[in-house]
Amino acid sequence: MQIDNEDNMIQQAFQELLNDYLATKHRKRVEIITKAFNFANQAHKGIRRLSGEPYILHPISVAKIACNEIGLGSTSICAALLHDVVEDTDYTVEDIENIFGPKIAQIVDGLTKISGGIFGEHASAQAENFKKLLLTMNDDIRVILIKIADRLHNMRTLESQAPNKQYKIAGETLYLYAPLAYRLGLNKIKTELENLSFKYEHPEEYHEIEVKLQETATERDKVFTEFTAPIRQQLDKMGLKYRIMARVKAVYSIWNKMQTKHVTFDEVYDILAVRIIFEPVSIDDEMNNCFDIYVKLSQIYKPHPDRIRDWVSHPKANGYQALHVTLMANNGQWIEVQIRSERMNDIAEQGFAAHWKYKEGAAQAEDISPTDDDPELNKWLITIKEILDDPEPDALDFLDTIKLNLFAQEIFVFTPKGDIRTLPQNSTVLDFGFSLHTELGAHCIGAKVNHKLVPLSHKLNSGDQVEILTSRSQKVQPEWENIAATAKARAKIASILRKEAKATQQKGMDILTEFLKKEGIYVDEMVLNKLTRLHEKPTRDSLLEAIGSQTITLGEDDLNILKGKNSSSWRRFLKLPFGNKDKNNTDEPAEPTEQQPVLEKKKVKQLTKQILKLTEETIQKRYIIAECCHPIPGDDVLGYIDTKGKITIHKRQCPIAAKLKSSYGNRIIASEWDTHKQLTFLVNINIKGLDRVGLLSDVTQVISHQMNVNIRKVIIETVEGIFEGNIQLYVHDVDDVHAIIVELKRIKNIQEVIRD
Repeated sequence: MQIDNEDNMIQQAFQELLNDYLATKHRKRVEIITKAFNFANQAHKGIRRLSGEPYILHPISVAKIACNEIGLGSTSICAALLHDVVEDTDYTVEDIENIFGPKIAQIVDGLTKISGGIFGEHASAQAENFKKLLLTMNDDIRVILIKIADRLHNMRTLESQAPNKQYKIAGETLYLYAPLAYRLGLNKIKTELENLSFKYEHPEEYHEIEVKLQETATERDKVFTEFTAPIRQQLDKMGLKYRIMARVKAVYSIWNKMQTKHVTFDEVYDILAVRIIFEPVSIDDEMNNCFDIYVKLSQIYKPHPDRIRDWVSHPKANGYQALHVTLMANNGQWIEVQIRSERMNDIAEQGFAAHWKYKEGAAQAEDISPTDDDPELNKWLITIKEILDDPEPDALDFLDTIKLNLFAQEIFVFTPKGDIRTLPQNSTVLDFGFSLHTELGAHCIGAKVNHKLVPLSHKLNSGDQVEILTSRSQKVQPEWENIAATAKARAKIASILRKEAKATQQKGMDILTEFLKKEGIYVDEMVLNKLTRLHEKPTRDSLLEAIGSQTITLGEDDLNILKGKNSSSWRRFLKLPFGNKDKNNTDEPAEPTEQQPVLEKKKVKQLTKQILKLTEETIQKRYIIAECCHPIPGDDVLGYIDTKGKITIHKRQCPIAAKLKSSYGNRIIASEWDTHKQLTFLVNINIKGLDRVGLLSDVTQVISHQMNVNIRKVIIETVEGIFEGNIQLYVHDVDDVHAIIVELKRIKNIQEVIRD
């Protein structure tokens, strides 16, 4: 009976998929979709997900997302239905090709490669997989679109996973997949991925904001109705077909703003936005209609002069087009209005996949790859390919490099001839040079921005006209990696530096070989290890580089060590049989090795299955409190097990923790505090306000006498009447910090108090 019920449930889910597909404008290729479903259903028969449901429901759900939320056609739906067959069953890519043809097989192969792979203990499987994911985009962008659909369904069903798995998957999603969805124009999916990640990483904060949104919903509805009434009258007079929607800011976006701007929920003013979606009189009038609507709005409400965003004339790099304007409502509240055509709205929701839908004849065509005729997407793919072409980028560095460009806002910069270039915000002269040509960037010495001479590090603004200045004698410098803000520039700089380092190392090897040849000594691993220790270098490569660059000159000491004679450096290698016998002592220089000791896999698995209880005793003896984020009792935290078995405690929202979750998710442990105000922890409190006589005295009075808290350090500065300070305090937990902040805010002239 249960089997019959499950079969009915599976057939019903597939029928819903077919109905959704038949409602689209794609060619009705029902036969091949049904064939793919039957094949996948048979292949996955008897297999269940962790939730207990039949496994086939997962590929059906992924296919539904690809169809309904991304707008893909039959080829993609078939690939989504088949995406786990090669990885999880005995069928091969060749089997798929023989039955379904080369295109579907190519996409399934791309998806399988992303999931597969064997990596060493120190390689990040997630990072390597992400590299593969981007590599496949050069073949067919649908691979990555289906992968995003797969990740979205996994996030929607994440409750069946263990807590440490939830942290790992949520962290990886927030770090990589949400920005990637944004970069591909999938704004709706990006928002849901962020919200779901936030829900599992910070469940309490998520619930609090959800409750507050529900409590303020009636008031928002009233504001929306009153604000849009005169707008509707004007749009009716214009004779346009339109719809007006209220857009409520996402839970994650609200929380993120609260964190970055250090404001409360009530102080987030842009929770409500209004979206006007219209049908243009004709496609040629689309842009004019946007600005006509804006003119009418500005006659009703006063626009904010600094908050007009024209993405109609200059679309974002992910294809997004709209006109944003912020208007002052009658109640004194600023409200953002987004003006879009139906076409622009489709692209905002479905990204690049929607572009070709509007091309003549595309609706009835075979479902082509969405990269066709999308110059902005192709430009981005070329940039990614250039980074991937580097023969040996480190996987984790690669992730950081790519992430730089995923979420960046764009600026528009002009060449001397008037050509326009799109760059991420905060781009420098150096970034612009590398965006034009690698040679220009590599030999850049500065630029003329709007005819004024500026250095390499000068940050560019929208509308700047930039002329790059070069010199043949200029060489790429290591510090340039800190100046560059774009993925392309950083990748090129790192690649050039690596090539130069390899050339220097080879030169060092030649010098060393020639030097030892005269003494009849052959260069081998033991020789290199001894010399590395002698010159106190971390690796053999750094030793050879130093020899090649002539910062190390080989001499008698080197020969004496290699021949086993005493030398002036003998103390470095003498191991005394007395003194500190602590096994954990790391003062002695270690023999350089290519690999560090690895914690046993079994032990890691045992640790990650439990939830750490952070008590006073265990904190002092077993764990390391991360210096990057200084977590204290009461903070949402997690543990990271390093390769030596040490556990570091991070705040969950710490950027370093986000990187660890996405890169080493299998070493993350769920953790919670269980302390009783016995230990104290160091926190930084930043204060800001208007200066007056006695202000510092009042601050220290509140902290030391009223709150009875010990101050470690105070740094105070007053510039042009503005008082700013940083105070380091010893507290027991988050409750202490909140109490101190409340009391400090009561002091006259103090405007802002935040925990660093």
